[in-house]
Amino acid sequence: MNSEYEPVDNEYEVEQKFPAVDLTALSERLSGLGATVGRPQLEVDLYFGHPARDFAQTDEALRIRRRGESVFVTYKGPKIDKTTKTRREIDLPLPPGEATAEACHGMLVALGFRPVGEVRKSRRKAHLDWEGRRVEVSLDEVEGLGTFAELELVVGADQLEPAKACIASLAKTLGLVDSERRSYLELLLQRG
Repeated sequence: MNSEYEPVDNEYEVEQKFPAVDLTALSERLSGLGATVGRPQLEVDLYFGHPARDFAQTDEALRIRRRGESVFVTYKGPKIDKTTKTRREIDLPLPPGEATAEACHGMLVALGFRPVGEVRKSRRKAHLDWEGRRVEVSLDEVEGLGTFAELELVVGADQLEPAKACIASLAKTLGLVDSERRSYLELLLQRG
C-alpha cells in the first residue's frame, strides 16, 4: 500500500448562499426560467470537531447528513477564495436508515471526534440549466436562522472560474444580493 495516499476525488463545490430570501417569490422566478421546485425535505446535519485540530481555525467541516432514510458523511475543505464558498467536498453516501447514521456517529466518537452542533432545515431543490451548466438551487428554511437560497455547482479544479461566473450571473438574474460565506453551523454557533 502506498503510504502517500492522494485522494482521486478532485471535485469542488462552488456555492453562494443568500440570507433573508422571499422563498415564494424566488420559487416563482425559478419557475419562470423553466425550473421545477421540488417538495420540502427535512435535512438534519450533525457536525463534528476533530480530536487534534480546530476545524473553526482550519475552515473545514465533517458532518453526517440525514435526509429521509438517506445518510451521507461529508468532509468539506477550507474555502479557497474570498467571495464564494468554493471548497473541496467529499460526499460519501452510506446505506440508508437511522441505524447507519447512529453507527457512523458511534464510529466517529470512538475515533475521538465530538459532536459540536446540529443544523435542521427544510429544503426544496430545483435544477436550472444556466449558461451551459446545470445549477442546483436550494430554498432553505433553517431552524433558528430563517430563510436562505443557495446556488451550487460541483466542478473539477479546471472549471472553478467559469463556475463562479455562472453562479454570479444566475444570482444577478434572480435578484439575489449580499451573499453569506459563513456556514449554517457558524451562524448558529455565533447566535449561541
